[in-house]
Amino acid sequence: MAADRPEILLIGQPKPVILGGIEPFSTVHKLAEAEDPDAFIAEIAPRIRGIAIAYTANKIDGAFMSRFPKLEIVSSFGVGYDHVDAKWAGEHGIVVTNTPDVLNEEVADTALGLLLCTVRELPQAERHLRAGKWPQGAYRLTPATLRDRTVGMVGMGRIGKAIARRLEAFGVPVVYHSRNPQPGVTYKYYPKLLDMARDVDTLMVIVPGGAATKNLIDADVLKALGPNGILINMARGSVVDEEALIKALKDRTIMSAGLDVFVNEPQVPQELIEMEHIVLFPHLGSASVATRRAMDQLVVDNLKSWFAGKGPLTPVPETPYPPKPA
Repeated sequence: MAADRPEILLIGQPKPVILGGIEPFSTVHKLAEAEDPDAFIAEIAPRIRGIAIAYTANKIDGAFMSRFPKLEIVSSFGVGYDHVDAKWAGEHGIVVTNTPDVLNEEVADTALGLLLCTVRELPQAERHLRAGKWPQGAYRLTPATLRDRTVGMVGMGRIGKAIARRLEAFGVPVVYHSRNPQPGVTYKYYPKLLDMARDVDTLMVIVPGGAATKNLIDADVLKALGPNGILINMARGSVVDEEALIKALKDRTIMSAGLDVFVNEPQVPQELIEMEHIVLFPHLGSASVATRRAMDQLVVDNLKSWFAGKGPLTPVPETPYPPKPA
């Protein structure tokens, strides 16, 4: 085994693009194939310099990373990285990378599709047809339309901007809330989420997950959104207080919701599944072959660049590169 050939732990299924991309320049150890994961990790840990994460359900906390004394980089699939303790990594000299930008347009397309499905009840109308009910009567006129709505964007990052561009093309007014005003963004900015929720009738949520945004959309926000309100969540399940949302939907505190993400996915609360006036997607945001291949390739490219001595391509803010002076 060549001394300069880095050893990388692959977490998650060995997807062809990731595995085929990192094998030529490294020795890959596949956690998914280990009969005894703990023993497997104990044996290889002293030699591991990189971790490739192929699936974001795996939690990579400080205790896990501390098992690898030579760990330099964690290259993670997905734009969200709340499954990795990036703060701990940064404090211990480990770079964390994600896969932004390459999925922006796909997620934005899905967000508009989910919004249209929810407002116009398109899945319900299709079920009406498939059940053979059309000959007995047309599907009902939908009470909601995009034509008289204002969308409040909760988050105005790369994907948020892509969604807002599409809404603007649809002739739908856009306003937004984020921690700070975004440079170059002309949409009206709301420093307080509650104020925006009172002024709009549709919330489109597209912020990172994690402790800072946990239950950001709570009972107070839903009450402020009101009985004509529609909530679209394209962020993380943790961003919405799921119990408060279920209650708001049952009580008709808001009109409807379109959800692509859930707190304990792939498990979805039965109460949501049984509701006919909402739309549920199984986390489809970036789920096309082309986009997922591009995301997988960026996992590879970050590792390849790092071990070629060129630094990471897309380090997350908690692990800046070059590192900030102490």
